[in-house]
Amino acid sequence: MASFDTLRRDQERGTSTGLRSLGRWLRRQLPTGLYARSLLIILVPIILLQTVIAFVFMERHWQMVTQRLSTAVTRDIAAIIDLIELHPQNQDVSDIIRIARERLNLTVSIEEGGQLPPPRPKPFFSILDEILSDEINKQIHLPYWIDTLGDSRLVEIRIQLDTKVLRVFARRSQTYASNTHIFLLWMVGASLVLIVISILFLRGQIRPILALAKAAESFGKGQKSPDFSPRGADEVRRAGLAFILMRERIERQIEQRTAMLTGVSHDLRTVLTRFKLQLALAGDNPDLQGMSEDVEDMQTMLEGYMAFAKGETEETVGQLKLSTLFDKLQADAELHGKTMTYRIEGDDEVSVRPNAFTRLLTNLATNSRRYANTLDVEARHGVKWLTITFDDDGPGIPENARDDVFKPFFRLDEARNLDASGTGLGLAIARDIARSHGGNVTLGDSPKGGLRAVVRIPA
Repeated sequence: MASFDTLRRDQERGTSTGLRSLGRWLRRQLPTGLYARSLLIILVPIILLQTVIAFVFMERHWQMVTQRLSTAVTRDIAAIIDLIELHPQNQDVSDIIRIARERLNLTVSIEEGGQLPPPRPKPFFSILDEILSDEINKQIHLPYWIDTLGDSRLVEIRIQLDTKVLRVFARRSQTYASNTHIFLLWMVGASLVLIVISILFLRGQIRPILALAKAAESFGKGQKSPDFSPRGADEVRRAGLAFILMRERIERQIEQRTAMLTGVSHDLRTVLTRFKLQLALAGDNPDLQGMSEDVEDMQTMLEGYMAFAKGETEETVGQLKLSTLFDKLQADAELHGKTMTYRIEGDDEVSVRPNAFTRLLTNLATNSRRYANTLDVEARHGVKWLTITFDDDGPGIPENARDDVFKPFFRLDEARNLDASGTGLGLAIARDIARSHGGNVTLGDSPKGGLRAVVRIPA
């Protein structure tokens, strides 16, 4: 009993696993776009409905009409046979042939001493062949031979009588529901018209959603989309209006923050300028050297704070040549006695906000130059993504701290910081710029033993 229960549980687990695998496979095969999925919602029921109609209703209609037509023709042939058998021997049967032609629309001939040809191979699928054969067996009870194949408009039926063979030619339309294809054509044609109308309707409904997604994506990257206006269904219009209101609130907050920071920056710079002037008027006093360095550090930290808070979102998108930027970074590394190499796969020019993206790459390269001796940079510009990898041989960053170093003002005791003043904003600024481009910056272990920084943004 225990073995049976165990076997049953194993079978149930195997079935469940198989169903889950099938479900995952189906999800992978299904399209991910809203337009394609909406089309499937319309097309699948139409195809299923047409299939049911074709294989259930049409089959029943086809078989029923063919059955009635074949029964009527077989009854007429049986009547002709009865007339022939009742007719005196060796007497002209032309009247029977004429009646069959004029009244029954059948072409009849009699072959004296004839024999039936050998049986033809039975077709794989032929409703007419099966139904007509059954009707002859039921009504006539004589040896027969029929030919229902081919594209001929006639069906030939031969009946073996005592000393002769009766040949009957009937129109295919008399024995077979031959006009069914007209209904099928109308059904398929109507389905195609409905599908075209559905596609046109869906395109009109999907277009406002795509416009909303594009506007949201552009705004997330710091780009303007002034031509966006809510359109489409009521739900889409409400979502578009909510997006516009949200964008306006965020833009007002950014403007207020920028204005406030501009005022704070102006006031602090004024104070620092007075400090510098007073230190300059005091002359070369060794006791004031430390104060002078503190003022310079305050100036550097103030610039870093302002750059982080202000960001680069107001900059427009332009073209940046990677090789030119890497040449400058390479020259800077050589000036400090360090080694930098780079390699570019794909297009050299990228569409980014040039100043912001230059600062992003410069920060990462400067960080490696400060804490490592060699740096290898690889840029891959593909169809969808631009990926730039920085590999150095420096001390790296512990794995448990790689998420924390992206937080503003976070510092490691023995950290490698991107900011010269050690404010802990370097990596935060780098990730902020990458995310404003729709991408990200991630950290990992370098094959050279140091830190690997990967910048990945949409191409």
